Amino acid sequence: MKTVSLREAEADLSRLIEAASRGEPFVIAENGRPLVRVVPAETELRRTRRLGFLAGQISVPDDFDTMFQDEIIRLFEGEGET
Repeated sequence: MKTVSLREAEADLSRLIEAASRGEPFVIAENGRPLVRVVPAETELRRTRRLGFLAGQISVPDDFDTMFQDEIIRLFEGEGET
């Protein structure tokens, strides 16, 4: 992604916005530190993941880490093949 200085963005904003609207996003930086990212308006921004949004809606069995353990071991050892 292209990075432009704040001064360059101020001087050439219309050209940069036109390029961004064509799908060429850019970052405006000041003293080498990124400040903002400019992307086309119709570009869908990546949604952040919400931790715990299913709290209380699902349950994990107490024996989850050992479920089907005997069957898995038997299959890995080659027993029970047809």
